[in-house]
Amino acid sequence: MSETDALRALMEADRWIDRVTSQRGHLPEMAELATLEEELRGLIKALQEAQVAQSPVRTAYEDAKNEAERLERRGKDLATTLANSTANARELTAIQNELEHLRELLGRSEDRELELLLELEPLDEVVDAIKERAQPRLARRLELQGTIAELQTTLDEELASLREGRHERAAAVSPEMLARYDHALVRAGTSGAAQVDAGRCDGCRIALSPLDHDRWKNLPAGTFMACPECGRLLLP
Repeated sequence: MSETDALRALMEADRWIDRVTSQRGHLPEMAELATLEEELRGLIKALQEAQVAQSPVRTAYEDAKNEAERLERRGKDLATTLANSTANARELTAIQNELEHLRELLGRSEDRELELLLELEPLDEVVDAIKERAQPRLARRLELQGTIAELQTTLDEELASLREGRHERAAAVSPEMLARYDHALVRAGTSGAAQVDAGRCDGCRIALSPLDHDRWKNLPAGTFMACPECGRLLLP
């Protein structure tokens, strides 16, 4: 194999590695996942805001409900005591007065409970609606994460095979030329060599000047000039 063919094979190997590496980092599922994550962040913020509005109303409702239940229990106890009491008239009057006062408090407490319930219901609906919107997105996120992990594992296996093949192709290039190639690869990325296509370096896509193009065409076989723009070794 000629030096030119060996460099071309190495160039193609590096270009394939670059393509697969780029594919691994730019899967369509990753773009969808990023959009989904943004939507979920918006829903989380909306949920937090809704819960901030909901929380004090729910606490007040629960307090009013518990107070109404306490007053109701106390009222039943007093009614039972009054029905079964053998106390004197003064004690019975005191119990009756307390029972009437307690029923008044219970009425107010129940009114307050109902008022808070009516205030709480639309707040609960907002929270439930946000959670309902989030559920399919959460399921889709989990699905996408699994798909991305599987695809990246497959691409990692392909990259490992490509790098092994790259190592074999690099071994076919002379040490001196490989050093020049690797230096250009570090500088330019993707590959350390490029082909001249219609007077342009197909690595950086910059046209060679007429002088550089003539110089490149007249090089002795097996010698290579670097692209004046990107530094890649120019192949015929």
